[in-house]
Amino acid sequence: MTTNADLLARRNKAVPRGVGTATPVFTERAENARLWDVEGREYIDFAGGIAVLNTGHRHPKVIEAVRAQLDRVTHTAFQVSAYEPYVELAEKLNARAPIAVDAKTIFFTTGAEAVENAVKIARAATGRTGIISFTGGFHGRTSLTMAMTGKVAPYKQQFGPSVPDVFHVPFPLARYGVDVETSLLVLNHILRADVEPSRVAAIVIEPVQGEGGFHMVPPELMRALRTLCDAHGILLIADEVQTGFARTGKLFAMEHYDVHADLITMAKSLAGGFPLSGVVGRADMMDKVDPGGLGGTYGGSPIGCAAALAVLDVIDSEGLIARANTLGERAKAKLREIQTRNDMAPIDDIRGPGSMIAFDLITERGGQLPDGAAAKRVTTRALEEGLILLSCGVSGETIRLLYPLTIEDDLFEHGLSKLEAALRV
Repeated sequence: MTTNADLLARRNKAVPRGVGTATPVFTERAENARLWDVEGREYIDFAGGIAVLNTGHRHPKVIEAVRAQLDRVTHTAFQVSAYEPYVELAEKLNARAPIAVDAKTIFFTTGAEAVENAVKIARAATGRTGIISFTGGFHGRTSLTMAMTGKVAPYKQQFGPSVPDVFHVPFPLARYGVDVETSLLVLNHILRADVEPSRVAAIVIEPVQGEGGFHMVPPELMRALRTLCDAHGILLIADEVQTGFARTGKLFAMEHYDVHADLITMAKSLAGGFPLSGVVGRADMMDKVDPGGLGGTYGGSPIGCAAALAVLDVIDSEGLIARANTLGERAKAKLREIQTRNDMAPIDDIRGPGSMIAFDLITERGGQLPDGAAAKRVTTRALEEGLILLSCGVSGETIRLLYPLTIEDDLFEHGLSKLEAALRV
């Protein structure tokens, strides 16, 4: 029998060290919120392929749509010969995205590709080059998106100088002594000391930070950014690669705010496990790029678009937006109960909209010091219990929950019990 150890040894010989994996598990098969490794062990998946599987592993409607598309066409490249699923998906997203005016959509393959092209659109639309993003934000691993990402290790170390004209504002985090007033003060310092507003093309922000620790942008900060952008002709880009498609209890996380972004990037759960990303935004801005300036060989593939159309159907027909809120409240209630117990590792700051839930490990009960080593121990013990978890956060102190929104009720409770066991001291 092939073992995880055998495959790990092969992986270490065949795959560069820089790729990295969170667990020593090699998946053989998966179904909804369960997966099985090559040795037959069963796991409950609370990682969801890093927020890719809001509709679960191999949802029947997604698989059916992909199989049907395979009988029609698998690839032509949209810029060579167009196909209906691309147009139909764009129409649906244009109608549903929280953009204040008429919208248009373009599709790519990865989240980083979507973010990079959103910046290209903003630069073409404004004739400017400057980009402002936030510490703790994650936007990708290409040269430009790596520069925009607000975390050095492991995303920037070893790779030399960053792309110029990218500036970082501290994200408001009480644990690290930063509030909204401080963020805005630094932003205004940047606009006075480093780059004049007339040279800034866009401000890019995740409505809920992903790798930074599942911290939601305070409404007053989002409003202030919108006001500043309007005053200076800057575009506001919402990076919804991780937050989109019902995860936060809304189809898009920007629906939690009373202001709109000009462009929204999307990927991950858009296509239920198939590689697809996109940018939806104001039609007048999207049309500023000359023909041929945007696109990609595999961008918006027929298979990916067919899968995404099925995902939107599943979100609506199975009520996943409401279910995200229901499951999230149940998870937070369980975590609040765990937080009161002396036989559990000390945790703090249980948070998150919908089912984008997180909490922090701290060094002592009632304290504030983050404990990244404890978070690592929790993910390791959870794996031993048969639960796949991911950590994140500025100091690696955060445990994030990304279970499929289609998870069965009894399996969800079983997963929370395994989490409880992993936190026991």
